Amino acid sequence: MNTFGRKFRVNLFGESHGAGVGVCVDGCPAGIDLRQPDFAADLQRRKSGARGTTPRIEADAPELLSGVFEGKTTGAPVAIIFRNENTRSGDYADLLSHPRPGHADFVAARKFGGYADYRGGGHFSGRLTLALVAAGVIAKKTLGGVTVTSTILEVGGAKYGEHEALLEEAIAGGDSLGGLLECVASNIPVGWGEPFFDSVESLVSHIVFAIPGVRGVEFGSGFAAARQKGSEHNDPIVASCGKTGTNRAGGVNGGISNGNDLTLRVAVKPTASIGAPQQTFDFAKGRVDELLIRGRHDACIALRVPVVLEAAVAIALADLMLLNS
Repeated sequence: MNTFGRKFRVNLFGESHGAGVGVCVDGCPAGIDLRQPDFAADLQRRKSGARGTTPRIEADAPELLSGVFEGKTTGAPVAIIFRNENTRSGDYADLLSHPRPGHADFVAARKFGGYADYRGGGHFSGRLTLALVAAGVIAKKTLGGVTVTSTILEVGGAKYGEHEALLEEAIAGGDSLGGLLECVASNIPVGWGEPFFDSVESLVSHIVFAIPGVRGVEFGSGFAAARQKGSEHNDPIVASCGKTGTNRAGGVNGGISNGNDLTLRVAVKPTASIGAPQQTFDFAKGRVDELLIRGRHDACIALRVPVVLEAAVAIALADLMLLNS
């Protein structure tokens, strides 16, 4: 459904072109400092406006509806809403019968019997990551000394910082690019997570795959481990605290945190909504026909994903921390 977590429970709501999007965080401990300005830095990192991002600009001002009193969390659910103000829903009218390839238009219409809000992608829109980032701000505060940072490694297969020409080429051609990101969580104690179904990797992957556009997640050495020998992949323990000389396991053994940095990399696909003409099925005409997508879209959604990835990982870790307490 729309809820993640067992003790730190995050519930997303809203649509891209509806009244707004928001989040309810249940299980947030009482007494955490939380005010509207605390959200500003991470929300700014997610904002559009940079080259390759959507020209849709929203205020993205969080309204704290409940769970906070005199600057402290109360222990009650924290509800936050962001109002939508800059919408152009008419751009999406044709997509009801002529769904975008690579997007959720078709499956949403089938699953919900044609009742899904298709404007701007509706509940499937990347705009919902705004609410995820807000929940991530609360999760980061809940985690205390645990830090979560994310960086872009590649855009369109080129090293980040050397990707500008590829991005300009994609924009000029009405196309899009994907990207590769890395996330590192530090100061996690030994013992979070469980074997098998509630392993650290399982729960982190679960929420990371909820980020629109994510197509792959790997921890530590990831798929490269398949080409290594055991003598090459094993991490020697070099201190009584569990510190290892290498970190090919990515901070997890047997599904349980081992005291080293949790490291993961995430692959983000090219944006599905592109300006170039595409051939895809038109249900109104009963045949494959040319689709020209209108609207405002990111040429590379990966450029805005780092803070979203941090939020997702922080939420999973907050839940693991509370489950371990």
